[in-house]
Amino acid sequence: MASSSIEIARGEWHPAGSSRSVPSRLLEEGGSLRAVDDASTELARGTLASVDISDRVGAIPRRVEFADGSLFETPDNEAVDRFLKLNGTVNHIHEWERFRPRLIAVVAATVLCGVAIYRYAVPALVEVAVLVTPPIVPEMMSRGTMETMDQTLFDKTQLAIERQERIRDGFKAIAARSGRGEAGYSLNFRKGGVVGPNAFALPDGTLVVTDELIELAGDDTEMIVGVLAHEIGHVELEHSLRQIYRAAGVAGLIMMIGGDIGSGVDDILVQGAGLLSLSYSRGAETAADRHSVELMQKAGRDPTAAARFFDLLEKKLDDHGDTSILSTHPGTPERRKAILDYAAELRAKAQ
Repeated sequence: MASSSIEIARGEWHPAGSSRSVPSRLLEEGGSLRAVDDASTELARGTLASVDISDRVGAIPRRVEFADGSLFETPDNEAVDRFLKLNGTVNHIHEWERFRPRLIAVVAATVLCGVAIYRYAVPALVEVAVLVTPPIVPEMMSRGTMETMDQTLFDKTQLAIERQERIRDGFKAIAARSGRGEAGYSLNFRKGGVVGPNAFALPDGTLVVTDELIELAGDDTEMIVGVLAHEIGHVELEHSLRQIYRAAGVAGLIMMIGGDIGSGVDDILVQGAGLLSLSYSRGAETAADRHSVELMQKAGRDPTAAARFFDLLEKKLDDHGDTSILSTHPGTPERRKAILDYAAELRAKAQ
């Protein structure tokens, strides 16, 4: 007595080594699989153990390969899955796709991997990049940043020439004592506008101080020089360069995930506009403060001058920010105290 046949799915049968396609049905009969055409003529047969059924991957058609090399192909994935489950066979790839907790685990592992790269790989690559950076790169970054800021933020300084010269003389005195020497730096005055009272340094040694900061300082030229000594510290310790490479590394990581690593990193590294939005870490600000104290002392000037700047911020701008465990930068009172303490420490050592 012949075993009854159960239709599994409809599709196309392809002879071995041929592109010919025959409309057909896949049947299960007594533990064997048969491919038959519309006239029920057998095209291929094999036991379940001898045929190879492809795993389910999305909506890709399933392929059933017989021992003679012929193929039965069907888009009816659900029908094939039902047959496999009835026969105790699990499609692991499809189960992974459908089992959302496992997908969440994969996403979590990806996130952890990204965090590890950000925490360990990016800083290591930044240090390597700083070591091998040719001088032309910081120059290009700085030139692009200054051009952007002059076009969008700054106006020409309105500071009197005599006032500029007094500040410039003090700046030359401390720059001459720095590792780069006086020739390694250029001081620029700008009217800050929306930037307000500020001073900053670019990676190539270009320093900018705004009219608003100088007006805030009044006649205390020494304090302004102390602030510029702080900015020299950022350049000497290559903080700007490290920050821009770190930003480029993070941007590159994000854009690699997004599939575009071209223009974004180029904008950051070459145009230099990314420097506008960078801020220094707690450690970098503290190191630059200490560098200011050291440089001012070497030049025979007041090593606590920068501390008066923070006192000024508290009194005139009501900046009483304290450091908390979540803050990025040292608070104003903390930085003032740290400068005074370090200056006293250096004086004690000199005695």
